[in-house]
Amino acid sequence: MGIIHLNAVLGSLVVTVGFWLIWEEIPLALAVVWALLVAGFLIWQGSTIAAIWAWATLFLGLESLTWPVVTMLRVRRTATEPTEQELGLILTALLFGLFSSIFWLTFSYGIYRRFIRKEMQAVETTAKQEVTRGTRSEKKEKR
Repeated sequence: MGIIHLNAVLGSLVVTVGFWLIWEEIPLALAVVWALLVAGFLIWQGSTIAAIWAWATLFLGLESLTWPVVTMLRVRRTATEPTEQELGLILTALLFGLFSSIFWLTFSYGIYRRFIRKEMQAVETTAKQEVTRGTRSEKKEKR
């Protein structure tokens, strides 16, 4: 098992813990299925460690965005008129969900931008090397 696969498994565990924190009452089988799906996706899309963690933090950001919605649905399901404690729970979920989603989505975007920048630099370096090789072979042909 390579380092990329290990990071994909760790990323899926982090995303699964976030999923579990949002839903609280999920069966173990669903958590395992979720972890396997996320790990498979991360292995499929993750060509590098940076790409794996960019995807994992993106999933955390999206999970954080759904946290207030899930909380509101849970409160709505239990009572027609929410109590002050439930309203406080919704407010907490809104504030912390919004804050954490902004953090994770920004973090994911930063990793993604760094990953793309490194890929572009590698392509530019390769192109420069090919141009240099072409120039050298042209000089040899002129002689």
